[in-house]
Amino acid sequence: MVIGIPKEVKDHEYRVSVTPQSATMLCQKGHQVWVESSAGVGSGFTDDEYRKAGATIADSKAEVFEKAELILKVKEPMLSECALFRPGHALFTYLHLAAIPDVTKELVNRKITAIAYETTEAKDGSLPMLKPMSEIAGRMSIQIGAQYLQKTHGGCGVLLGGVPGVEPGRVVVLGAGVVGASAVRMAVGLGAQVTVINLDIERLRALDDQYHGRIVTRAANPTAIEEAVRTADLVIGAVLVPGAKAPKLVSRALVSQMRPASVIVDVSVDQGGCVETTRPTTHSDPVYLVDGVLHYCVANMPGIVPRTSTYALTNATMPYVIRLASEGVERAIRSDPGLAKGVNLKEGKVTHPGVAESHGLPFTPLL
Repeated sequence: MVIGIPKEVKDHEYRVSVTPQSATMLCQKGHQVWVESSAGVGSGFTDDEYRKAGATIADSKAEVFEKAELILKVKEPMLSECALFRPGHALFTYLHLAAIPDVTKELVNRKITAIAYETTEAKDGSLPMLKPMSEIAGRMSIQIGAQYLQKTHGGCGVLLGGVPGVEPGRVVVLGAGVVGASAVRMAVGLGAQVTVINLDIERLRALDDQYHGRIVTRAANPTAIEEAVRTADLVIGAVLVPGAKAPKLVSRALVSQMRPASVIVDVSVDQGGCVETTRPTTHSDPVYLVDGVLHYCVANMPGIVPRTSTYALTNATMPYVIRLASEGVERAIRSDPGLAKGVNLKEGKVTHPGVAESHGLPFTPLL
């Protein structure tokens, strides 16, 4: 199969979908790999490294799309890239289509097959390709939140860990999945007061056991969320409904009641965000104020730690890429129910119910 690796064009997105080591594996199995010139530079990989791996360096993005049958990306296509797709193309990437109606409709019109990393399931029902980026984003959310709590960055001037005689900062984590658990780990490590709120009591029980009562766990309900968020210095949005929009757990009214110059980091912005005042931002312009509360809502947080992120991502994606390339897209999808759940679009039809519901489009089950 001919596999195309375009350079990512999202703001400050430095990751690449295939490392030179991964390209070597694909080429050794008889596949052709076309890499857009300088696609790996942001992650520290040169064109020469890809050439040595057996890949061909393309002079342009258009050439990559022209040659390839399977397009591998990190982030969802920008509208400028959508025009390069043609019927018969397969796309494998993070899609998050529920939050981007314009891209969804354009890809539907292009009649491609689009497989999402974030909705592909392993045999145990876990999300193997979402997990590594969720781990990174969860860890980064605390690191970034601590930075924006500094007065010089617009925050209220709270040190999350406090010092002897001074109360530590208060961190509220909404969600106890991979993102939430990773955020809790970092916040506890910094010495913050941590409250985690989640629907699944078993997840809360596991975290309580892990930290031996060092954190506060609360079952998700409007009262618990309101009480915790209102007094927080830092709120982390870590809610995920795979393939669908995130529920709005924090209302505009509640944001207005938060402490002045407190900080919200909404990691679930990819799926529309779990805070009513969330809107996507970029690394070039990452924050904005609503009612005196600083919001950080960058949709590709791991993109600024690309060396770590690219290796973590390709560790998870490559077994699937090899199967798609070796078996063919159609056969690979039909032989693996978990991979089939990753198919959001199939030849002009929406095959994921969450995406269809989000945009009011017809849902066609994948046969």
